[in-house]
Amino acid sequence: MTVAEHRAAGRSARSGMPLAAHAEIGTAVRDPVLLLEEQAVTRVPQLVPIRYGRMLANPFTFLRGAARVMAVDLGGGPHSDLHVQLCGDAHLSNFGFYTTPERQQAFDINDFDETHPGPFEWDVKRLAASVATSGLINGFTPKKARAAALAAVTGYRMEIGRLADLGNLAVWYSHQEVERMLSDIRDEAGDVAAHRLTAEVAKARFHDSNHALRKLCATVDGQVQFRNEPPLIIPAEDLLPAWGQSVEDSYDLISRLVRSYRAGLQSDRRHLFDRFTVVQLGFKLVGVGSVGTRAYVLLLDGAGHDDPLILQAKEAQRSVLADQVPVAADRQPGEGDRVVHGQRLLQMTSDIFLGAVRATGVDGVRRDFYVRQLRDGKGAVDVDGLRPRAMGFYGRVCGQTLARAHARSGDRAAIAGYLGDRSVFDESVADFAMSYAERSAADHAALRRAVDTGRVRAREGV
Repeated sequence: MTVAEHRAAGRSARSGMPLAAHAEIGTAVRDPVLLLEEQAVTRVPQLVPIRYGRMLANPFTFLRGAARVMAVDLGGGPHSDLHVQLCGDAHLSNFGFYTTPERQQAFDINDFDETHPGPFEWDVKRLAASVATSGLINGFTPKKARAAALAAVTGYRMEIGRLADLGNLAVWYSHQEVERMLSDIRDEAGDVAAHRLTAEVAKARFHDSNHALRKLCATVDGQVQFRNEPPLIIPAEDLLPAWGQSVEDSYDLISRLVRSYRAGLQSDRRHLFDRFTVVQLGFKLVGVGSVGTRAYVLLLDGAGHDDPLILQAKEAQRSVLADQVPVAADRQPGEGDRVVHGQRLLQMTSDIFLGAVRATGVDGVRRDFYVRQLRDGKGAVDVDGLRPRAMGFYGRVCGQTLARAHARSGDRAAIAGYLGDRSVFDESVADFAMSYAERSAADHAALRRAVDTGRVRAREGV
């Protein structure tokens, strides 16, 4: 098929899902707290109250942690049937900076726990809803919050249209140039926003294993080891005896996990990994929506204590989208492999130590994990306090970034044909975003009531 024929196929999809229909939010016949409780069943019980506490901060943090709730909402209605590899949790705070293997700073999607095939617009709607919700929390008028959400959707549509006519290699290599981003924000949002973004880029540049070592570790009797600051970070030696697990057995378990992970690395990275030695295992609290999943950190030494490598082995549970878009049994990878596959498809370039492993945890249960460097130039834009012009700019950049990710795995010309050259889709999704911001506020209030009545327990401020 030619590009024109792909575009025509995309336009024909409007008969099943008209562009204007994307404004519809649908009827929310679900209990958001129950959906969160169901997720909690597979998580560490002691950490679930922290998850609820973090989600209670405001409707935006609730939205961040409620990927499953939104997946149920989106899965219950019609869709375009134009599938891509979805991020699955494409809210504003899941975009950010990291350092490429060439030691250049990149801006891209940086969270893939929920990645899964599905209709492209589900990611676009979650991004737009997060922009609208964050804008309202920052004190925007509804008109300005909607304008920022609209900018994100327009950025997506225009970028996917640009990519539709490019060759496959050109699409694969497309990326956001950070220096161009810094220049553009000064022109579009002013010097204050540019100064703030420049500071965050500079800060991210120094977020590496040495930085993590200083933040997470201390020297005790001449040996560098993880700090004991529960529940944020706990060395295995301090936690495992309370679980009835000997430290010796646990390190034998970790050595098996490391060997399995090592075997999955490509040969040159395996050679590099072999130059490091495992020193210690720790447990680290992570994120908002991820709180309660098992997240291990591994401290490794290279050419001495001042040459650290800190890896994170994070549990990969079933995607919240799996019930909404079933995948044939013979095409279902392990959950860690799913995350790694999705990250490599969606990101322009990925961590050299990215890998997956299936292993028995310290509790004796076999689980899937994905492994990556804990910090490798990673940083995110703090959306709290962004003013309308800066939020609109940042939303647009995230929309463009999302379009590039989708273009690598989906039929970019068909999506471009479906969206067209006019702003019907943009306006419709902006309306959806404002309606969903209201729903997120209501769901946030429902969680607060559940805590106040004792239905669930929350631990705030952690």
